[in-house]
Amino acid sequence: MKNELIKPKGLVTNTNRRNFLKFGTMSVAGAGLLLMGCNDDDDMMPPMLEGVNLGSGDIGILNYAYALEQLEAAFYASVIAGGYFANASAEEKTIMGDLEKHERAHRDFFKAALGSAAIADLEVDFSTIDFSNRTAVLAAAKTFEDLGVAAYNGAGQFIEDPNYLLIAGKIVSVEARHAAAIRDLINPGSDDFAGDDLIDSNGLERTLGFTDVLTAASTYVKTPIDFSQLPS
Repeated sequence: MKNELIKPKGLVTNTNRRNFLKFGTMSVAGAGLLLMGCNDDDDMMPPMLEGVNLGSGDIGILNYAYALEQLEAAFYASVIAGGYFANASAEEKTIMGDLEKHERAHRDFFKAALGSAAIADLEVDFSTIDFSNRTAVLAAAKTFEDLGVAAYNGAGQFIEDPNYLLIAGKIVSVEARHAAAIRDLINPGSDDFAGDDLIDSNGLERTLGFTDVLTAASTYVKTPIDFSQLPS
């Protein structure tokens, strides 16, 4: 009974999958100007000889989100350029194209909003992912999207400025749409989009802390990241 109540039957249709994702960029753009004042000189991080320092407080958390969005944007750019995408169905090309557009918008949004406080571009390495193989691409996409949702959920409790929290809430809702869409591509029509590996007995999504997220991301991010100033 519980699964019947939460199963979004429309998710498995081509047109509704597109509608499910199409508001992703709009939801962030609608509140985007709220963050534009956060690049004060006082928030600039000291440069590192190697790697990047995320900084502290809300700026550190925004840079943390920016780092993750850099990773996801780079991943989907590689998907679009890869052999899987070239031979994918029209439906999957549309979905992957939408996800690439959203993640690129998130990345560019944080970069512009942080201004001089933004970390440098990260070096990524996806050599362990076979971008010509559908199974490999979707498995990696599932990992990135699930990680992104858990990361935003875990960081939200430390955000002090309500405007920043609003933006984080808008972005994590888009990431959750992405995660559901990818899981539906892997197992069409199943309940995997909200499986027990994600949702606890209270109906709440899992959260992950900074260390767990950045450790997982380090498989693909080669730039050293100093997050020692983030709250714990």
